[in-house]
Amino acid sequence: MLQWLANRRRKKILKAPFPPAWEEILQHNVAHYCMLEDEERTRLRALIQVFIAEKYWEGCGGLELTDEIRVTISAQACLLILNLPHNYYENVETIIVYPSTVILPGRKLAFFETALEPIEPEYPIIGQAFEQGPLILVWDEVLHGSRHPEAGYNVVYHEFAHKLDMLDGAADGTPSLRDRAEYRDWVQTCSREYLRLRQEVERGKKTFLNAYGAVNEAEFFAVATEHFFDQPRLMIKHAPDLYRVLSEYYRQNPAQR
Repeated sequence: MLQWLANRRRKKILKAPFPPAWEEILQHNVAHYCMLEDEERTRLRALIQVFIAEKYWEGCGGLELTDEIRVTISAQACLLILNLPHNYYENVETIIVYPSTVILPGRKLAFFETALEPIEPEYPIIGQAFEQGPLILVWDEVLHGSRHPEAGYNVVYHEFAHKLDMLDGAADGTPSLRDRAEYRDWVQTCSREYLRLRQEVERGKKTFLNAYGAVNEAEFFAVATEHFFDQPRLMIKHAPDLYRVLSEYYRQNPAQR
């Protein structure tokens, strides 16, 4: 019944024409939008309309939310699921946007809690995805990554890749795949590439993938997703098998674009 109501609501949303002002935002802010074929753009616009309507958006740190912010974020998030079976990121309810890098407060001990290991201090973030909670983004980084894919850094792709990873209940760097054969190929390929990245980082070598991907398997998947969409030809050159499994998962071939 709930899904029937959701589908009915979405059909109503899609009856409204896509606002011309939103199209201008896409053309100006989202480099990947200009690389899509006409049919892909049509599907992406439909995803954006529903995504914007269904999520709760909150501006923090003095940021006033605008259509530019919502559309730019939504376009990048929805590009990831353009060809995936999906339910519009059902594990994302709230998107919190700050104007610039935000300092998260350090965790405080509960009244009866004893610290058994060092407590995390305050630290700056440009994005964060919580398994059971909101998704945080920083607008200036969102905009720069959206306009400059050649840099290979995209906080929206990174955080929403985490949310795709979390859909099966575990943030382990392995999202929901189609069958055992795809799982087997994914684990073999990604484990090999992850270990290679860790070894190269430990040796101080310059790496194609951002060194942050060596933190753990979940960060590896998120970082790899950034490079897959933003630097696909370089990924084919430096990690062709990784490009292949990501292409099979996302059902996209950005290098052709």
